[in-house]
Amino acid sequence: MVKEQSLLSTEIVPNGSMSFSVRVRRRLPDFLQSVNLKYVKLGYHYLISHGFYLFTIPVLLVALSAQIGTLSNQELWVQLWRNFEVSLFGIVACTGAIIFLATLYLLSCPRPVYLVDFACYKAPEEQKVSRAKLLRHAAEIGCFSEASLEYMKKFLERSGIGEETYLSGGVLCNPPSPTMRAGREEAQAVMFGALDELFLKTKVRPKDVGILVVNCSLFNPTPSLSAMIINHYKMRGNILSFNIGGMGCSAGVISLDLANDMLQAHGGSYAVVVSTESTTMGWYGGDTRSMLLPNCVFRLGGAAVLLSNKRSERRRAKYALTHVVRTHKGADDRAYRAVMQQEDQNMRKGLSLSEDLVHVAADAIKTNITTLGPLVLPASEQLLFLATLFCKKALGMAGVKPYIPDFKLAFDHFCMYAANKQVLDELQKNLELRDDHMEPSRMTLHRWGNTSSSSMWYELAYLEAKGKVKRGDRVWQLAFGSGFKCNSAVWRALRTVKKPSKYNPWLDTIDNYPVQIPDYQRIVL
Repeated sequence: MVKEQSLLSTEIVPNGSMSFSVRVRRRLPDFLQSVNLKYVKLGYHYLISHGFYLFTIPVLLVALSAQIGTLSNQELWVQLWRNFEVSLFGIVACTGAIIFLATLYLLSCPRPVYLVDFACYKAPEEQKVSRAKLLRHAAEIGCFSEASLEYMKKFLERSGIGEETYLSGGVLCNPPSPTMRAGREEAQAVMFGALDELFLKTKVRPKDVGILVVNCSLFNPTPSLSAMIINHYKMRGNILSFNIGGMGCSAGVISLDLANDMLQAHGGSYAVVVSTESTTMGWYGGDTRSMLLPNCVFRLGGAAVLLSNKRSERRRAKYALTHVVRTHKGADDRAYRAVMQQEDQNMRKGLSLSEDLVHVAADAIKTNITTLGPLVLPASEQLLFLATLFCKKALGMAGVKPYIPDFKLAFDHFCMYAANKQVLDELQKNLELRDDHMEPSRMTLHRWGNTSSSSMWYELAYLEAKGKVKRGDRVWQLAFGSGFKCNSAVWRALRTVKKPSKYNPWLDTIDNYPVQIPDYQRIVL
């Protein structure tokens, strides 16, 4: 009786204007059907993935048993000895050929790139801002109309952002101060805070770093942010430094790709990637609706990552980089203008989001995962995708729905760019992911807000704090942003992260997560 009750569903049905009735529906057949389909798909995936072994090993065993059955024991040993009887010339020739082919293979293979460790910045408590505090501050500034304030309030109530995010001092002062001085102060606090922790965790000296890549989209001073880091840590004079600006929220993966390319060309090196964004320079003080959303979602944050191609670092490294896939839709005018920094009618600078943003992002993500799929998906999923494509294109079966590959078979963990709740909902729906797959992204958005290019590192830190990363796990980082671009990075865990580091930014709040995030969170001012 207990088992049967667990397979019943209840539905509240309105029965008149003020009364309700409860309808109980039996869903046992649907449950059994879903279970059967689940195991059929798992069996098919196992059969295709291990088909070579499942079919060749029995054939070899049958052939060997037949050969043994036709020979006596003495004849069998004589036959085996004759099979292994070779000349000295044959041994030398085979050995030389093996060494030559192995050398060619090793020279053609890219150098392995390891993620030794990473660090995420946590701002001081005085910079913490709740949603109500942000709205009160916006009202006190006096530059927003009542309609703009109401619009910001409604968006924040549906954004999925919690009450413990952070903003820079340049934004929290009255009036906000988007000056070069305030921008430099924010950048120094975030970058130096993350780098100090990274060097402390890894015991790597700043002078040992041979490659430095910094990305910040909205703040690009002279001297550059990379020069600011080199000056502060007195790094060596022959360091290869790069400063990436204007590349949007997906610039973190772009920086990884650049660092990877540099490590392929320079053996025995350390590379540091710093990803951040300037909330000071991103603040908008006008009433143009398309430019108000960045005020609501973007928050203070940053991350520093240590990469290396040294073989000796593999023993303590956490992850190995396996794939980076980049997609750029900038040739399309609609995609190019989807996210643009510009002035409004009153010459107030801000970040404008077009109405086409959702469609542009969906198209970029589709192209990116189509490119990524053949690199990571098992053969079982690729066969199903090709079969549906063949039926649709070659056979003209227009009624066949396009097959959406099951990326859960390719990855164990998903770090999706935490833009806002609505975007995460669409990603989960279209990729058919479970709630636990989206948990790192949703909880990062709730705790830290949208920290732009560094969001995916807070998500990976969440997985480590929860003890979910096991040796051999595959992690997919997906980010998208202005340009319009969509980029993916795939990692393989080299060891199990048993417990979080004492520097993990989630350490003091991880026991409170996950939390239930409702579709609507009313803000009381």
